[in-house]
Amino acid sequence: MTRLSTRYWTLRTLLQVSCDLSLILVVFLVACLVSRDLGRPHAVPAAPGISLLCGLLLINTASGLYGPLQERSLYQFMTRAALALVLGLLLSYNVISLLPPEFAQREKLRWLMMACVAAVLAHRVYANWGDATIRPVSRILVLGSGTAAQLVARTIALANRPARIVGYVPCPNEAQSTIDPRQLLHAAVPLKDRALGLGVDQIIVALGDRRGGAMPLQELLDCKSLGVRVLDVSTYFEKMLGQIRIDQLHPGWLIFGNGFNHSFHRDAAKRAFDLVCSCMLLFFAAPLLLVTIACIALESRGPVLYRQERVGQDGKIFSILKFRSMRLDAERNGTPQWASAKDDRVTRIGAIIRRFRIDELPQLLNVFKGEMSLVGPRPERPYFVEKLTAKIPFYALRHTVKPGLTGWAQVRYQYGASMEDALEKLQYDLYYVKNHSLVLDISVLFQTVGVVVSGRGAR
Repeated sequence: MTRLSTRYWTLRTLLQVSCDLSLILVVFLVACLVSRDLGRPHAVPAAPGISLLCGLLLINTASGLYGPLQERSLYQFMTRAALALVLGLLLSYNVISLLPPEFAQREKLRWLMMACVAAVLAHRVYANWGDATIRPVSRILVLGSGTAAQLVARTIALANRPARIVGYVPCPNEAQSTIDPRQLLHAAVPLKDRALGLGVDQIIVALGDRRGGAMPLQELLDCKSLGVRVLDVSTYFEKMLGQIRIDQLHPGWLIFGNGFNHSFHRDAAKRAFDLVCSCMLLFFAAPLLLVTIACIALESRGPVLYRQERVGQDGKIFSILKFRSMRLDAERNGTPQWASAKDDRVTRIGAIIRRFRIDELPQLLNVFKGEMSLVGPRPERPYFVEKLTAKIPFYALRHTVKPGLTGWAQVRYQYGASMEDALEKLQYDLYYVKNHSLVLDISVLFQTVGVVVSGRGAR
């Protein structure tokens, strides 16, 4: 894994993005230079090239072609790839119209760029599914044999990454082993010799109890001095899953580790980004907003917009704006409640706008006012915050940043409508709070496009 602007990326993902964009850029520049009128010197236009690069990056990211293939079937992946191909071809076909008139052989250039985009997407399919057998396999030794070690094994099994656990080393003070006894390494062999003998690339320390000398510090240091990577289980889950797991979290890891950075320059850049993007989105979404207002007004009486109290940064209460998607008597007993699957309180128009997150668009005004950000933990109602803070450790940490119109938890996890879902989403929110940056915000916005288009997790 490579750390880029507080965000962990696999080296393979970075190479995929770099190769795709470099290929498109080189083909575009060469084609422009060859097809132009050489008798009249003109600079190569930047607008078509930048538009094509940014558009293809958005399409591939939103389609999940750069992400892990956890729990995704070949059919689902191929469907997404086909949609990306159609969108990519349409983009490359139309972007050539941005070229100035002096470029000759415009049609040949258009078809060349379409062929290049098709080749890039075909290679992306092969890179995700076709070359799994030729990628080098990382050999992992797990120190521990309890529930944390079992969770590491399940994570590696679900991830589309070339990694293999070569064994588990049980340690004292572990209450009960949950690992298949055939995979346990019981022999009294020094950890350094075991790592060398098994050709281990990294050791994951997955111990539930580290008291009483349960963790062999000197042996781990010896392994690290030999070039073997040693990872704490919390750091491993942060890198592998993009979340900070509450059940494996020690307060000292949060206190002494990296992250949770705030500075005037970082906050100013994020605020400027929010202002520019919210204004642009309001401008382009204006027709959709007007159509939505008309549809809601025609379907049922009552206000088109409604306000609801939410908890913002530093625990401050503010009023969030949303399009009304439920009946006026949705909470007739006065007690707040989470939305459920196929909720009978949702109107017909409400079901459509909730599926594609159109009901959240008025919150762009909250972003413009500075009460929210484009990206951050989703704001929750005070009633639920009080209950969740009392039952879930570290829940209040999500209020150290501005709440968002979308967030890391929203693109990584389904709609949350229970205490268990709130816990799962908090683990992603903590990752964002710890690692938030402009690069991560842009990545979340790109992935949000895919969530909106697919309607994943809507209720």
